[in-house]
Amino acid sequence: MYIVELTYLQPLSAIDAQLEAHRAFLTAHYERGIFIASGPKQPRDGGVFLVSGKISRDELDALIEQDPFRIHKLADYRVTVFDPIKSHPQVTDLL
Repeated sequence: MYIVELTYLQPLSAIDAQLEAHRAFLTAHYERGIFIASGPKQPRDGGVFLVSGKISRDELDALIEQDPFRIHKLADYRVTVFDPIKSHPQVTDLL
């Protein structure tokens, strides 16, 4: 499983200009069953998304390159890999 943390590099006006495209990117991968949760950090200086371990790190890196925030150089990405040992029964199949 992966935790992807974004840190914005540009003002929020630039982020907001690409927000609809970024959310469409996220939706496409929710529909594939790859993304589990996402949202902005507080304060709003970036965001986080949780990604299933059903894909490889190389596949995740390729997906990140398709994010409009990456394409437009609006955010840096930090990926943390972890192996969930315990989880709530309702999310176990997503991991």
